Amino acid sequence: MPVHRRSQLLARALVLTAAATTALGVTAGGSAHGAPVPDAPNRGDVKAQVEQLYNEAEQASEKYNAAQEAQQRLQGETTILQGEMAVAQDQLNQLRGDLATVAGAEYRGGGMTRAVQLMLATDPDGYLTRARTLDQAAERQNDTLHELVTRQRRLDQRRAETTGKLAELDQARRSLADSKEQIQQRLAKAQKLLNGLGATERTRMAAQDAHEAEQRATRGTDRLDLGTVPPASDRGAAALAAAVRMIGSPYVYGSAGPRTFDCSGLMYYSWRQAGVTLPRTSQAQAYAGQRVSLSEARPGDLVIFYRDMHHVGMYAGGGVIVHAPYPGAKVRYESVNAMPVAGVVRL
Repeated sequence: MPVHRRSQLLARALVLTAAATTALGVTAGGSAHGAPVPDAPNRGDVKAQVEQLYNEAEQASEKYNAAQEAQQRLQGETTILQGEMAVAQDQLNQLRGDLATVAGAEYRGGGMTRAVQLMLATDPDGYLTRARTLDQAAERQNDTLHELVTRQRRLDQRRAETTGKLAELDQARRSLADSKEQIQQRLAKAQKLLNGLGATERTRMAAQDAHEAEQRATRGTDRLDLGTVPPASDRGAAALAAAVRMIGSPYVYGSAGPRTFDCSGLMYYSWRQAGVTLPRTSQAQAYAGQRVSLSEARPGDLVIFYRDMHHVGMYAGGGVIVHAPYPGAKVRYESVNAMPVAGVVRL
């Protein structure tokens, strides 16, 4: 890995703040009162460990986002199925009631054949009228029985589908809790390591990191040049404008706005402002549109980073992206070359 890349990753990791960890219930603990002061940590070891923890936390964050999206979808599908089951059960009960009425009428007619009943009837015309009614009732009974069997099968199918959805929902909830725990653990470990470096140095490194990002985006000048290539569509222009308006907003794992964001959450929010609903995770966003080469990228396109596609930003033009970088940093411009590009997606 190039030296400038490792320096950047260290600076990025060193600004994991208590505010960011609090968003997921993580509290950075200090040394116990009266405990001996440990030796200053080896900065090289801290760098390697925190860099790894940060990457693992971001990967877990995208799993968290996917599990949360799945949970919401499954909850909606389960609610619909349960409603359909209730309606089907009511209809089934009504059909059974209709059958019971017909069966009772036949029972009250007795066991005699219709010819004998006609011979003994004091009102043959009235009997014939009733007999025709019974024939019609029998025909309706057959239809009702067929409908009853059909509806029972549908209800059984709905029950099976609902049981399956509930099992998937339970798995999504477990995955959600597991991913959240992974994020918490890694942020807590990283914060513990960083606390050993001292608050002053962390503050200085955060300021240096922001300055270096600005220098990369402006190519070492004082002016940001996004070029003259237009967005690929009006929607792309609207999405980019929304993302740019969010510059300065804090990064928070699992957040999709309107005031805090993670990387895929910023893309999701920005494109929603343009009337397009994206998938929630960077991995899913990587397949949400047409793939183009980086040399063909236009403002509004999504830029997917790393081999496992766990980070995403929006191309702003001139080799620059807008993205939510990591905890402790804010939404900002960054050079597209600051991270390994896995693909560019046009919506």
